Amino acid sequence: MTATGLAAATMMAVAVPQAATAQVLGSDAAACTGGGGPAILARIEGLKDRKGNLKLELYPANEEDFLADDGVLIRAGKTFRRVQVPTPAGGGTPMMCIRVPHPGRYALLFTHDRDGKNKFNFWSDGAGFPANTKLGRRKPPLASALIDVPSGVANVTIRAQYLRGLGGFGPVDPD
Repeated sequence: MTATGLAAATMMAVAVPQAATAQVLGSDAAACTGGGGPAILARIEGLKDRKGNLKLELYPANEEDFLADDGVLIRAGKTFRRVQVPTPAGGGTPMMCIRVPHPGRYALLFTHDRDGKNKFNFWSDGAGFPANTKLGRRKPPLASALIDVPSGVANVTIRAQYLRGLGGFGPVDPD
């Protein structure tokens, strides 16, 4: 490689966002790399293990529609989107991308479907939201799931939580 080619390659590497250097997972990955968007890039921390599937779901940012049945939302023409990927083997922190229809406020849910049955199992599966507040034993409040998405990419870190006895859901490694 010539000195000019090496300089150009170095400049391109510096200009690429960090998300592009790590593997971004999901069918919407292109929306989070190379200046795409609008989208959400979720860094998933605290997985209990590397079994099953990881899933992001996008909902309207209102109480009525938050965690509503996807079929009902779609039939009503409301925002709903799902990205699901096999849990990557090995180390590293998974990063998932989900497109949004336009810039604005949305509700985002992460789940770790450990048994791969595509139905949330309260006893073994994990969940998380952008606010990363302890979920406990109740339905999470809408406020814990809200995220504002610009015309580009919104970055968020979501800490997975799993059932931890009578106290309800919490991180595997509480801080």
